Amino acid sequence: MSANVRLDRVLAQLRLYEHPLLEFSARAKGDGVELIIQFKNPPVPVHTYYFDFHPRDLDSSQFEWTLQRQLYDCLHDYLVEMFIRTPQDRLERQRDGL
Repeated sequence: MSANVRLDRVLAQLRLYEHPLLEFSARAKGDGVELIIQFKNPPVPVHTYYFDFHPRDLDSSQFEWTLQRQLYDCLHDYLVEMFIRTPQDRLERQRDGL
């Protein structure tokens, strides 16, 4: 399967998802596809999240389910990465004498 066909499959699936805070897009990356998640109009600057789909996942007969599972996993990771402080940070600062 070509990179363009894989990208078209991902884009078609992403059109089925709508979120009030996040925007989903994708672009070809080598033989795979890069999923891009961006915050719509963030009140504070936040990073853009990128995830690579490999050809084996894109060519799978279970592609739609794999994409959904991975998208939900990415959303979890993305939101967790937005923390600016966690209890672990405090413990590390105490250990380092800061």
